[in-house]
Amino acid sequence: MAEMKSSVKAEPMSPAKAAEDDRRGLLEHSREFLDFFWDIAKPEQETRLQATEKLLEYLRTRPSDSEMKYALTRLVTGLGVGREAARPCYSLALAQLLQSFEDIPLCSVLSQIQEKYNLQAVNKGILRPTLFANLFGVLALFQSGRLVKDNEALLKSVKLLKTLSNYYNHLQGQPMKVLVDILSEVPESMFQDILPKVLSGDVKVILSCPKYLELFLLAQLRVPAKLESLIGSVDLFSEDNIPSLVDLLRVAGSSVRKEHTLPDVALNLLRLALKENKFTLFWKEILEEGLLKKPNWSTSFMCFRLLGAALPLLSEEQLQLVMRGDLIRHFGEHMVISKPQNLFKFIPEITAYVNTFLEGCQDDPKRQFAVIVAFTSITNQGLPVMPTFWRVTRLLSAEALQSYVAWLQDMFLQPDLESLVDFSTAIQKRLQEASVNVPERSVFRLRKWIIHRLVNLVEHLHLEKDDAVIEQIARFCLFHAFFKTKKATPQIPETKQHFSLPLDDRSQSVIVGAFFSLLQTLSMKFKRTPDLKEGGKPWAHRLVQLANMLLNNSRNVTMVTPFTTQQRQAWDQMMSTLKDLEAHSSETRAVAFKHLLLLVGLQLFKSPIESCDVLDDIQTCIKKSMEQNPRRSRSRAKASQEPVWVEVMVEILLSLLAQPNNLMRQVVRNVFGHICSHLTPRGLQLILAVLNPETNEDEDDSVVVTDTNEEQLKHGEDESSNSDNEDNKSQESDVDSDEDGAESEEDDRDKDVDPAFRQQLMEVLQAGNALGGMDSEEEEEELGDEAMMALDQNLASLFAEQKLRIQARREEKNKAQKEKKLRWDFQMRVLDLIEVLVTKQPEHPLVLELLEPLLSTIQHSMRSKSSSKQEQDLLQKTARIFLHHLCRARHYCHEVGSGAEALHAKVERLVQQASSQADASVALYYFNASLYLLRVLKGNTDKKQQSDQKLQGTDTKTEPKDPEAQAASCLDLNFVTRVYSAALESLLTKRNSPLTVPMFLSLFSRYPVICKNLLPIVVQHVAGPLRPRHQAQACLLLQKTLSARELRVCFEDPEWEQLIGQVLGKVAQTLQTLGEAQNKGEHQRELSALELVNTLLKTANHEKLSVDLTSLLALLQSKQQKLQQSLQQGNHSSGSNRLCDLYWQAMKMLGVQRPKSEKRNARETAPKDSQSPVSMKRKKKGFLPETKKRKKLKSEGTTSEENAVSGQDGVPVDATPAAAGKDQPPSAGKKRRRAKASTPSQVNGTPVTKSLAPNNPTLSPSTPAKTPKLQKKKERLSQMNGADPVSHVEPESKKQPQKALPTKEVLRKSPQSALPRKRARLSLLSRSPSFLQSGIKKRRVARKKVQTP
Repeated sequence: MAEMKSSVKAEPMSPAKAAEDDRRGLLEHSREFLDFFWDIAKPEQETRLQATEKLLEYLRTRPSDSEMKYALTRLVTGLGVGREAARPCYSLALAQLLQSFEDIPLCSVLSQIQEKYNLQAVNKGILRPTLFANLFGVLALFQSGRLVKDNEALLKSVKLLKTLSNYYNHLQGQPMKVLVDILSEVPESMFQDILPKVLSGDVKVILSCPKYLELFLLAQLRVPAKLESLIGSVDLFSEDNIPSLVDLLRVAGSSVRKEHTLPDVALNLLRLALKENKFTLFWKEILEEGLLKKPNWSTSFMCFRLLGAALPLLSEEQLQLVMRGDLIRHFGEHMVISKPQNLFKFIPEITAYVNTFLEGCQDDPKRQFAVIVAFTSITNQGLPVMPTFWRVTRLLSAEALQSYVAWLQDMFLQPDLESLVDFSTAIQKRLQEASVNVPERSVFRLRKWIIHRLVNLVEHLHLEKDDAVIEQIARFCLFHAFFKTKKATPQIPETKQHFSLPLDDRSQSVIVGAFFSLLQTLSMKFKRTPDLKEGGKPWAHRLVQLANMLLNNSRNVTMVTPFTTQQRQAWDQMMSTLKDLEAHSSETRAVAFKHLLLLVGLQLFKSPIESCDVLDDIQTCIKKSMEQNPRRSRSRAKASQEPVWVEVMVEILLSLLAQPNNLMRQVVRNVFGHICSHLTPRGLQLILAVLNPETNEDEDDSVVVTDTNEEQLKHGEDESSNSDNEDNKSQESDVDSDEDGAESEEDDRDKDVDPAFRQQLMEVLQAGNALGGMDSEEEEEELGDEAMMALDQNLASLFAEQKLRIQARREEKNKAQKEKKLRWDFQMRVLDLIEVLVTKQPEHPLVLELLEPLLSTIQHSMRSKSSSKQEQDLLQKTARIFLHHLCRARHYCHEVGSGAEALHAKVERLVQQASSQADASVALYYFNASLYLLRVLKGNTDKKQQSDQKLQGTDTKTEPKDPEAQAASCLDLNFVTRVYSAALESLLTKRNSPLTVPMFLSLFSRYPVICKNLLPIVVQHVAGPLRPRHQAQACLLLQKTLSARELRVCFEDPEWEQLIGQVLGKVAQTLQTLGEAQNKGEHQRELSALELVNTLLKTANHEKLSVDLTSLLALLQSKQQKLQQSLQQGNHSSGSNRLCDLYWQAMKMLGVQRPKSEKRNARETAPKDSQSPVSMKRKKKGFLPETKKRKKLKSEGTTSEENAVSGQDGVPVDATPAAAGKDQPPSAGKKRRRAKASTPSQVNGTPVTKSLAPNNPTLSPSTPAKTPKLQKKKERLSQMNGADPVSHVEPESKKQPQKALPTKEVLRKSPQSALPRKRARLSLLSRSPSFLQSGIKKRRVARKKVQTP
């Protein structure tokens, strides 16, 4: 055969035969190999790359000429497919293939591409795919990295690209772009040879297309001598060529508008201008006077990107030219008038360019300083356009940073508006009055930006590395915020700084806000890096020391707002208290108090009147708290009555929380964590009063919440720039806003028209005789000019009053909404204190007082119709604290003592409130609160019982434990049982009860003793004249509860057996109507009842309880026909199958197997609509055809033998139907079911009423003798189960008579209960294949290992 094949291959083949061989070769390829090419064209990048890698690996591991040939053909064909997204994928795969297999000649691949996609013979309809196939083919050769090394392929590729460049309508400038990329990598010698073929000698042709110009610039850079010999000396920047260069740059900018990149031709032109010392001409004539005369979006962004890319290439003089020209003003105007979405996209680009420049000149701080100052100097009417949070300063060197900070401070003190590149937009020039644009306004905007810029610099600096700069900024802000110079002194450098224009009140308030923002930033950074200079002292302490030094130096420095005598005494007392706290610096409480004292002391400069009293109270509380012995017992603390200082401190902390200051919020939280162990009931009530929704609605002025924006303190610099920019932009939209405002006012006016206003209007019109009847025309003629003027005046005054009323109502509404938001914000901060108390002092007795206030807050928030985010956040935080930190806490109060009665009353109140809720989700919170109190009461022991146990000594240990005392301890079990029994009655009787079954399941699982007392109520509601839904709930409760191990421990065996029997009797009454369900509730009751029956039967079988099952079996048998009819009729078909399965599961445990006819009918009556063709196919999957099936050669003797084997083992006399049914094989399994079709427990669903002796198996007379091998297996099985070997053939006379079913049956497992199933398996085993027998043997060996002791 091999010789024949070789001879056939050697013969010359015709084209048709060659195509036939190709098709045969395609069939020879594997499916795996062909799938690679499908995956290469998929849109997912990961899939494409993986497919390419797998293809290359496949070709490496299995080198084959046919597969390599097919791969090349398939990839070349893919270059011109109709899907445009797939062409680059095939091109990349072809490039990697050529790169991996260098023995493939590039010329042959290029010839194959040109032969497949011939440009001369191409049809017009497929011209575009053909052009792109050639382009991507050349691109694949270039990307393989081998094209620049192969001169022949390179020349052919250049020639092909030159031809493709003529089809500009389809390919645009892509062929020339690929050509430029190729020529930029070829050697200079090859470049000189190719250049005459691709570049024309005419300058006009070069200036006709950006790609030709880019090719010219590349040649000018690499081979200037060859270019000069080819074209001659060319002055590209001559006056004649400037218009063409402008047009080319404009076209290049439009070509990359989607890519958001800088065109290469623009950057190369810039480099050529720098090389020829014509940068000024290029920048002024081409960019600023050429491109910017008629700017558009793409041109402007190209100029901005060229500005960023030119920064590393320019000298200091050139930087000054660039950063103070028209382009930089155009850049600033764009920053002002652009929409935020466009601005946020462009700022990162400029930031990347500046970062690249700053990284590249780390050793030249002067250039860094020049560029950063240049960008800062771009201002719009005094306001710099760059944001205050611009983070490029992180890359400044230490010297440049120091110079920049000094420049900002000098500009703040003595603003030099002439040195700034200031501009105004066109709309600002047109709309803004000349009187508004005064120097004072520009100076204020500039100073506001600078102070926030200084503060923001600190966030990006390293505390250890730039500590001197940070201290310089902090001293500058503190000094100019609160002090001013009387006389200069060298000891205080800030006194030498003088203002050219004095600070006004607005500027002073801006500096004060910026200082506290700086304080917050420094405090947070100190928290992260505490190892600082000056012994690790926090920045707040260092600033207080500086302020104290300035206060003491009154000769040279004075305060802007001088302290009074009382305020100065408070300051001095604070400094002495700080010295006292230094002695306790090792204690965390002293550190927290010190931090609070420092912050409030600095607040004394901002609001001296309010802070003075607070400072005195804090110092008093600190002294009392430090004098008190914290280790004395809580009983002694109660006996001496807790000091008032805690309550005073709580009031102070609440007043400090009213300030929207994040730093103060954290300090208050920290301080409260140290004093919450001394909290008193009145102090707790002060906190809870804020959360009470009723008092908050009635008393809005109980807590004054300041309306200062927290973001202004934290990021005031952002607001300043944004607000000023908004002011600028608002001028541009004044006309539109006025029109919109007028329309909105008209709408509001129409909405707010009330009947009183209508009546007044009618009265005015009647008084002026403006309302006439039939003779209205005569009356109109009678009205004179004076009457009309008076009427107009009255109407104008009436509408003016109505407008004022509408505006007053609107302002009142806005004020109410604002107060609500402030109140919610304040409540969120107060919740921090409650969270601290619950987490740090969970065993505190006052924690128990938090339950009802938190529940009322949750209830009010869930009932509120408001959908504001703040209220939702308040609800989520309150619920999280209540559930996770309180109810699920590991520790709880152990000092209930005499408050047990109050806690019992609270439990009753919570359960009653849970029962009276309208929403189950709210009721769940109240129920969980009652469970938490039960846990507290259970964990606390009565002191009298403890003393009695101590007197009795060890004798009490030998006495049997009272389950009530063990489960309840301090808990009054009778009282609690009465409370929860009422709630349980409500659940099982009310139509719409908010209580749910999972609530009581949680109660029963945690407290089994209470569950034992409540079980009679549940059992009582299983049957009776109740709603089906309530009966189903009772069955579900019993099913989940009776299977719990915790409950079984609480019952003795007789009690448990009696309970099971009682429940079986009740559920039997419920099952009287089985199969007669008419609605969803009744159907659910049947399902729950059958589930409960199965649970009871499993429990009785597992624990071997003696239960009467005769009546239950008879009841279920009587309902079999009705259930089958209901299933056939399709009533409640969604759950009928489930009901039927539960029924037969119970019958199986009672000894009755599900008959075959029942199973077949169930399958036939199943709804056919639900069976899709897919499911029918899946059913047939795996069935053998008729020709492959094994013929069943079964004789009558074999059948009788199987029946005898399956019935060899008898059933014990006291065995119950459950035990017998358990030994039966499952309903599934066709072969096993046929082998055990007749067993002594049931025949077609009817139980056998006679049982056989346990050790006397019977066989039919026709049963043949067993083989010795089978007999040995059966003997081993009987010995393994604890029975003696029995004879396999006995005479008929030895059969024992069958006995009737006993009236009372015991659910017990007989030692031979597993034999019928195992012997039935043996009957199948003789016909089973060998691999099945081996598996059964393995399972049998494993079972023996388990049963052996």
